[in-house]
Amino acid sequence: MKARRPEPAEIEYKNMRFLITDRPSDSTLDKFIEELQKHGARHVVRVCDPTYSKEKLENKGIDVMDWQFDDGNPPPKDVVGHWFNLLKTSFKEEPGCCVAVHCVAGLGRAPVLVAIALMEAGMKYEDAVELIRRKRRGAINSKQLSYLQHYRPKSRLRNRSNRNGHAQCLIL
Repeated sequence: MKARRPEPAEIEYKNMRFLITDRPSDSTLDKFIEELQKHGARHVVRVCDPTYSKEKLENKGIDVMDWQFDDGNPPPKDVVGHWFNLLKTSFKEEPGCCVAVHCVAGLGRAPVLVAIALMEAGMKYEDAVELIRRKRRGAINSKQLSYLQHYRPKSRLRNRSNRNGHAQCLIL
């Protein structure tokens, strides 16, 4: 009997929405596209080896970014940099939009990227992991958990302006 993978999970925090899924194949791509459209995802980040052609998604107006890294590991610095550039641009241009991310099962690499985004937006790592695990049971292995525990956010996704568009002053 084949193991069932978890359903796609939408993670929402502040003006950000993420869709964590397992990887589709060419035979399941139509269902995958339907799921992306249901959540309004216009970007897909693929962090595992490709198992489907990007052409069908691109024809539907969905961009696919290939930022593979090794299974069971935390993301390398270049992937983290690309990830934050995508998120800053996406959430600035369209607050509340949805960015989809997948690895093979949607339990390791993809959830870690979402967790660091939540942390950069102000969430504690324990809360980020708990939120993701509530929707993706079994997500994030011990090596990745240690990475998140030692990750030091630089507030890359925090909203730094007030309602008037001016930088806020902080008196210490």
